[in-house]
Amino acid sequence: MELKMEIGLDQLIQAIKQLPAKQFLKLKTEINNTVPEKTIREDFKEFLLQAPVFNDEQIAQIEEARKSINKWGTN
Repeated sequence: MELKMEIGLDQLIQAIKQLPAKQFLKLKTEINNTVPEKTIREDFKEFLLQAPVFNDEQIAQIEEARKSINKWGTN
């Protein structure tokens, strides 16, 4: 027997929030077993590699601000 339903992500999230704790933990375990850990790590790695980085000018501004803050704190 196969059951297919069209349900939006928001509706699914609301349904999950209504689960009793025991069923929620069972669902969480099932999801964790379904999505390989390596995929999660690879996705996170890709996210970090795509993140913005400071350029040299921005780093210099940060260093100057840090020096000013340190001077202010010692006066």
